Amino acid sequence: MENHKIVGNMQKLARLSKLTDFSLKKRKRFRKGMLNLNIKIIGVGKLKEKYFKAGIAEYAKRLSRFCKFEIVEVPDEKAPESLSQSEMATVMAKEGDRILAKIKDREYVYALAIKGKERTSEEFAAELAKLTTYGHSDITFVIGGSLGLTPAVLKRADAQISFGRFTLPHQLMRLVLTEQIYRAFMINEGSPYHK
Repeated sequence: MENHKIVGNMQKLARLSKLTDFSLKKRKRFRKGMLNLNIKIIGVGKLKEKYFKAGIAEYAKRLSRFCKFEIVEVPDEKAPESLSQSEMATVMAKEGDRILAKIKDREYVYALAIKGKERTSEEFAAELAKLTTYGHSDITFVIGGSLGLTPAVLKRADAQISFGRFTLPHQLMRLVLTEQIYRAFMINEGSPYHK
């Protein structure tokens, strides 16, 4: 029975290794290159909820052994509850300009968008590893405000990523994204954190 478990675990590892296409040698190289990696999340609006702040702070602390991690908050545009199409476009444009002002030319940018490509955690981990392997040392994730992202921000993005078709508060998305970034590092390390 115990041999059966060992064989089962070895098969799982082989599948994971195949899925991420990430050998031990590559993992070591990946880890070594992490010291120069900068990961930034740009979010619209100030995070007020203490429980979100605490969760993000915990993952940020864990991420510090892999990369320089920061969250940049840009002010959200104050707007009444009901907006016309024109007013919505104005609000989004102002927030979009603030986001674009925080992005440097050399940064590889992911825009979080409902219409973006969905990835598994393993696929996301492999993608981050490949980006760093090919010399991208500045990776930025953009989370829009309650109205979303402007076409200008989406155009600037190198990739769009979706966490599914659920609508989630953008404050919660910061925490979910931070955890997924940490999970990606754990997958690439071969850590049991990701089961």
